[in-house]
Amino acid sequence: MGNFTEKLAEFSSKDLVATPQLLEIGRLSALDWLACGVAGVSEPVSGVVRSIAVAEGGEHVADLFGGGGAPARMAALVNGTISHALDYDDTHFAHIGHPSVAVFSASFAVGQQLGRSLPQVLLASLFGMEVSVRVGQWLGRSHYQAGFHQTATAGAFGSGVAAGRLHGFDTSQMAQVLGLAATRAAGLKAHFGTMGKPYNAGIAASTGVEVAQLIQAGFVANPHALEGEFGFGASHQGADATKTALSGLGQKWMMEHVNYKFHACCHGLHAALEAARKLDLAAPEIAEIRVRTHPCWMSVCNQLAPDTGLGAKFSFRTVLAMQALGLDTAKLDTYSDSICRRQDLQALRNCIYVDSDDTLAETEAVVSLLRRDGQRLEVRHDLQSLVDRPEKEQRVRTKVASLLGEVETEKAWKMLHQDLPATEFAKQFS
Repeated sequence: MGNFTEKLAEFSSKDLVATPQLLEIGRLSALDWLACGVAGVSEPVSGVVRSIAVAEGGEHVADLFGGGGAPARMAALVNGTISHALDYDDTHFAHIGHPSVAVFSASFAVGQQLGRSLPQVLLASLFGMEVSVRVGQWLGRSHYQAGFHQTATAGAFGSGVAAGRLHGFDTSQMAQVLGLAATRAAGLKAHFGTMGKPYNAGIAASTGVEVAQLIQAGFVANPHALEGEFGFGASHQGADATKTALSGLGQKWMMEHVNYKFHACCHGLHAALEAARKLDLAAPEIAEIRVRTHPCWMSVCNQLAPDTGLGAKFSFRTVLAMQALGLDTAKLDTYSDSICRRQDLQALRNCIYVDSDDTLAETEAVVSLLRRDGQRLEVRHDLQSLVDRPEKEQRVRTKVASLLGEVETEKAWKMLHQDLPATEFAKQFS
């Protein structure tokens, strides 16, 4: 196998002890994922995937968001899709992907299937999410810009690692997991703004469960299939950034730098929204707004005139118009078809212009406001400097409380600090 696969397999099978800071990040991400899953049940795509699970039947091995259960692989597909339905889950900018939705959906399904504890599932998930971010780094921006959805592609490797750890795989088996995941990992950015985007996350989650089950049963795959000839990287526009992706592996955890969403839309829009908050935008004062953003977001979240709530989640012009009109971009019901049809929003949207600027980091945006009185104001914001860890925890818990309610939020947060069966926490899914 290649050096990258070998190092990932060794790391994934090690008996490492996570730091208290890392474990707290894992708990925050689990809480955030839980809230997004519970709140996402009412989305149309959630009803579709749940109906497929009900129709297929099978043993109730793992719980589903919204109630009921299914075999582990189907549960991962359903929960991965539902928890990404709102596009409100965490993001890691090292690879522009959502690490939690694929990995937690897989690890809880396998954890319930195998009777693992909540701490075991959390630790396995941290390993899986770390691997998904590093695979995303290895694939690089060329992979993402070619049209592949990193949440789905890199996420499949991470969910496989999390499932493999819960099965107790050694280094050789982990290499097999990575190799077999390479032939199943899939997901296209072409589906952004449709039901296909959250389904991408569900595919990644179910892939991880499936490949781990196959390896456990004695399936033999090509461990070179991630980085070898005709492998995933070579066939999917991978950059083969091995040195960058392996830097600090086992000593420094990329997951400590995960970002959480405080606006219910694509994370590429958040720097602009945070900058606009500083400008205190108000529609009557606006003559023109100009946004500068990193070029990578121009093909992701620059839909010019979406007419659906889903499309609005990928539109600089729409979300900034919403904010200027006093609509709360953190609220789920702000992103509706009816709001997109409002004449005042459409008129204001036509005064907003978006430009690419390759001098900016992917986490930065500059918003310039021309007021009707002729005054021009400009603010730059970088998401990496948004909050420190205590403030991050406070904002995540506030967000989760808005989705679950204060009582359920506190209950789930306390459970995440206890040594309980994973199934006990999964009861919160409904």
